[in-house]
Amino acid sequence: VFAALGDPTRLKLVVVLCAGGALSIAQLTANTDISRQGVTKHLQVLADAGVVRDVKVGRERLWQLEPGQIEEAKRTLELIGRQWEVALAKLKTFAESV
Repeated sequence: VFAALGDPTRLKLVVVLCAGGALSIAQLTANTDISRQGVTKHLQVLADAGVVRDVKVGRERLWQLEPGQIEEAKRTLELIGRQWEVALAKLKTFAESV
């Protein structure tokens, strides 16, 4: 998930999907300099990571966010943040005692 979200283009796609709901490739490429093929490849990486999924509506594929993986990533980052806070507090206590 973090590798998929680490790319700026993919992160922008996730932001757009968060704000806009399910969108087509045409909607996702509007007002950008990224080709439809490029967006499709980025969406596939996000789909492989479980961040987005596509739904077929007529002839179109609409892409939407899968919040489960985003929530899991958020929980992981919060856990890491708490571990860092504990480690930094211990370092501060040690540095102040020297």
